[in-house]
Amino acid sequence: MQTGDRNIYDFCTFVCEAEALAAQYPWIELVTIGHSVLGRPILALRIGVGAHKVHYNAAFHANEWITTPLLMTFVRQYAEAVACCEAWYGVDARSVYESNTLWVVPMVNPDGVELVLHGAASCESVFEQVFHWNGGSCDFNNWKANIRGVDLNDQFPAHWEVERERRDVPGPGPRDYTGEAPLTEPEALTMAHFTMEQQFDLVMALHSQGREIYWNYRDYEPAHAEALAQCLAQASGYEAVKLTGSDAGYKDWFIQDFRRPGFTIEVGYGVNPLPIEQFPQIYADVAPLLLQGLLIQLGTNPFSLRSYNDH
Repeated sequence: MQTGDRNIYDFCTFVCEAEALAAQYPWIELVTIGHSVLGRPILALRIGVGAHKVHYNAAFHANEWITTPLLMTFVRQYAEAVACCEAWYGVDARSVYESNTLWVVPMVNPDGVELVLHGAASCESVFEQVFHWNGGSCDFNNWKANIRGVDLNDQFPAHWEVERERRDVPGPGPRDYTGEAPLTEPEALTMAHFTMEQQFDLVMALHSQGREIYWNYRDYEPAHAEALAQCLAQASGYEAVKLTGSDAGYKDWFIQDFRRPGFTIEVGYGVNPLPIEQFPQIYADVAPLLLQGLLIQLGTNPFSLRSYNDH
């Protein structure tokens, strides 16, 4: 993770690393797919030229910002292996590149991430309101929502009304407020439009924490979804979990509307924000899982004994 001497990975760090990657490897496409409430760009990177279209995203939730450098480190190492025509975790990286088109959106919620990491300095124009929603506290470590106090992963039209009733949160705040209707927030709407435009074959959303893989949604998932989740579990050491009692999330909506494999990956274990000291171990677990998502098209599982997990 390229964070200098800091123990954070903020929006500026992310943008600088994304631009550097695109400059170093001209075959990585960097595009702005939308903007946050405060006008920060929501960036996507594309790597690969294959017909199998895969999407990974991170930092839907502000205090889960550690998921952004996880994705960026994966993309950087993947690009290095492709450029050098090297084996990566025992797999020919060039073959993976030629078989897949991977789109990553490493920071879905840039305003929220900046609020958690930089507080008032990140949102002076709206800080009084955000301060009020946070119970009069300047400690934003527990803030998951976007800058309007809406939980972006409760914003999708997948039994949204059920989730709103279950959450029973009356208004904006640090977490669990669904908004007044689905897709009211620009960040969630950006992700919905991007997904509909690209028509992905498989998606993964990185969250924290719990070391779990959620793979189902109200029996809308394809028949092979559980078997795929077990492959991801084998690659990572995480547990594949059949989840109930949760609606309106990004992967829920994807499974419901596209009937294709969608996964929520809860990385690490502990309390959010996860300590940055856990990053090396989390990445060692998650990188093979992310690679496995690209190997499904090839029918390959090199992680049966997790022999490459210390790569």
